[in-house]
Amino acid sequence: MAKTQTIYSCQNCGYQTPKWLGKCPDCNKWNSFAEETKSTNTPTASRYSDPAFFTISSEVKSIDEVQMENIARFSSGNSELDRLLGGGIVPSSLVLLGGDPGIGKSTLVLQTVGHVAKTDPVLYISGEESASQIKMRAERLGIHSKNLFVCSENNLRKALEFVEKIKPKLLIVDSIQTIFLPEHESAPGSLTQVRECAGKLLYLTKSKTLSTWIIGHMTKEGMIAGPKVLEHLVDTVLYFEGDKGQAYRLLRANKNRFGSTNEVGVFEMTSAGLLPIDNPSALFLSGSSEKTPGSVIVSSLEGSRPFLVEVQVLVSSSNLAMPRRVSLGVDGNRLALLIAILEKNLGYSIGGQDVFLNVVGGLKLSEPSSDLGILAALLSSFRNHALPQESVYIGEVGLGGEIRPAPQLELRLAEIERLGFKQVYISEKNTKIKKSSKMEIKTLKTVGQLADLLF
Repeated sequence: MAKTQTIYSCQNCGYQTPKWLGKCPDCNKWNSFAEETKSTNTPTASRYSDPAFFTISSEVKSIDEVQMENIARFSSGNSELDRLLGGGIVPSSLVLLGGDPGIGKSTLVLQTVGHVAKTDPVLYISGEESASQIKMRAERLGIHSKNLFVCSENNLRKALEFVEKIKPKLLIVDSIQTIFLPEHESAPGSLTQVRECAGKLLYLTKSKTLSTWIIGHMTKEGMIAGPKVLEHLVDTVLYFEGDKGQAYRLLRANKNRFGSTNEVGVFEMTSAGLLPIDNPSALFLSGSSEKTPGSVIVSSLEGSRPFLVEVQVLVSSSNLAMPRRVSLGVDGNRLALLIAILEKNLGYSIGGQDVFLNVVGGLKLSEPSSDLGILAALLSSFRNHALPQESVYIGEVGLGGEIRPAPQLELRLAEIERLGFKQVYISEKNTKIKKSSKMEIKTLKTVGQLADLLF
């Protein structure tokens, strides 16, 4: 009879202790310990000698003897997803897809397998939905194929038997928190189950010419549930962003061994599924209003594509002892820094005002080249003076109030000119630019010059 031992494992970092702790001493997370049962008489190495546990054969070579392999990618049927992955799906790759509930994870993977199943077999394993529920979604998306196999199974060992039988080109596991291995007594979704199931899927993927996609649940903090080892194991980590109440979604690659991590994919949720958006700037600017104080257009570079987005700022008098600072789409510390620069260099008293900032469309601005536009919006709202909507602001603002140049300005200006804007405010240090006959380019040295030009 097998002997068992009760241990407590941190669901964030994997730290184990014989008793429950309120705070993990390793990662400092609170309330992250869960009770698990561990077998004490089964050798740890026994599962690796199991024939069902796949291994990767290799040999030692000099780096000069290693031959470069041409990666034969295949299309997912979605241009935005292919570009985000670096050109298409890579054989023998393990992809982790995360996002809030209802944001479109299952819809995206079902559209992908529907396209791949036109020519190759695909297996969709669901631990959350029945086969009839998957069929209902496929009917809504218009997906019909004899090469698309679905099963509702939580036992990973039984699921691997279907993989050996069907030999799919693409394998979907929805989700990693709902499947389990019977030799481990821990509940599905626990640290042990997630780690062991992901490890087995990794060796399966690398030992065979199939691609595996894993769907992961999100925590309240917006991270994929389970240990961080899950992200270390996979080749690509994709995160859905945006509000599920809106029609469009953003998909970002936080990790990608086969492409850039700076790219972002833009999709629109329709009755026919997630459709790629080829011109995201027009989408983010479609609802921009004219002559509104505190509203400006900025240029944000996401990977190789420039996005033009609207930033709205509202500065109003506050009756609170500590005025509010609310920032949606921009780091709150960045907003506080820009307010301090404005007060120091121009003498404006914004410390006693409530400041609200919103990036229209749900896009998150992470690069500092949007600083100039945010400052212009702060000035516009504080003075209650609307700025012309045909102007775009590009530049980073230093602590001394100087305007620093933005990278890849030519690429941004080409997008701005294509969308019909008339004026562009940039740093005077951006000297290597071509003059445009359709746009007026104004160069700035300090935030003081910005205030003089605008007012």
